[in-house]
Amino acid sequence: MRFLRRWKIRILLFFAVVGPGFITANVDNDAGGILTYSQAGAQFGHLLLWTMIPITLALIVVQEMCARMGVVTGKGLSDLIREEFGLRITFFMMIGILITNFGNIVTEFIGIATSLELFGLPRFATVPVCCVIVWLIVVKGQYKSVEKVFLAASFFYVTYIFAGVLAHPMWKDATIATFKPPALKAFREQAYLYMVIGVVGTTIAPWMQFYLQSSIVEKGVPKRGYKASRLDVVAGCIFTDIVAWFIIVACAATLYVHGYRDIKYAADAAQALKPLAGDYAYILFAVGLFNASLFAASILPLSTAYTVCEGLGFESGVGMKFGEAPAFYWLYTLLILAGGAVVLIPGLPLVKIAVLSQVVNGVVLPFVLIFMLLLINKKELMGEYVNTRLFNLVAWTTTVVMIGLTVAWFWTLRSG
Repeated sequence: MRFLRRWKIRILLFFAVVGPGFITANVDNDAGGILTYSQAGAQFGHLLLWTMIPITLALIVVQEMCARMGVVTGKGLSDLIREEFGLRITFFMMIGILITNFGNIVTEFIGIATSLELFGLPRFATVPVCCVIVWLIVVKGQYKSVEKVFLAASFFYVTYIFAGVLAHPMWKDATIATFKPPALKAFREQAYLYMVIGVVGTTIAPWMQFYLQSSIVEKGVPKRGYKASRLDVVAGCIFTDIVAWFIIVACAATLYVHGYRDIKYAADAAQALKPLAGDYAYILFAVGLFNASLFAASILPLSTAYTVCEGLGFESGVGMKFGEAPAFYWLYTLLILAGGAVVLIPGLPLVKIAVLSQVVNGVVLPFVLIFMLLLINKKELMGEYVNTRLFNLVAWTTTVVMIGLTVAWFWTLRSG
């Protein structure tokens, strides 16, 4: 009886703190993520599946570090950076994050526009309407109600798993490729390096760390809720990367096999899946793309507003009213308006913007990880909750590998 009561308490505690970790991980399968994973499968078949296991491990470690800092300190990541490293360094980091995140925000509205165009709806009508929707979801909602909307939306990503199964992939080859990296000559190719950086950047995006820690603080997760919060993070990371694996596999089984090697939009992948995997897979892919884009179009501007306002000392949080945090809400509003407006400009290379935004994420990631590692290993800040040797090993290895991949990619540009 005592055993059952203990488990009941644990389950209730988990559901009390669940949300930030699962939401943050799953929103990363956004339009940019779908485009990057789809392009990876279409262009290279199964050759990038090996990245999923180390990326998942790194994502769990990095996200858990953020959750832990949020629970222990009660402060957001940019807030801690400002307090520990000064306003000047924080200001330049905020400018970099603002520029990086804006590219991601534009990508979300590209996903919204292209997914609804599949159903014959023009972007000049759909993008403004969706801008209003995502603004109202956050500005007019309370944090708990907003979180429930985002948490429910996360489960729509299961549509990609169905689409992957319906594509009838070569399961044996995909499984082998998941555990076996390609030959070293692949890493000498500019396009392959570019895609590896993009896959890492879209899975462990810098904005995610700021948003997750701010969400933990906003939710008010206490230290006794740390273990449940950690489970929330781990579950979210595993689920999002299973979805990513299936997107790559589905596109490898259809697009790559049938010679569709260049995806201009994530919607192109949906169109290609229609004749090859059936109408059902096509509908699943298109609906999933719209949900992912609308979901992320709400989260990304929110994450950016959190990050910049915390870093510069302004009031922030969806639990506050517009008048209580004007800088936060105005920045959120301007990011949505500007992101939607860019998509409506004719002639812009939207695909390049979308893919490049994910690669930029990968290039910027080491800078964020270095600050995180310096903070979480401060005994006076974290006490007994400092990183273990294993977590330091995984996080520093991720940082060094991403720097190495970036340098190698730039070297191929130079030699090319």
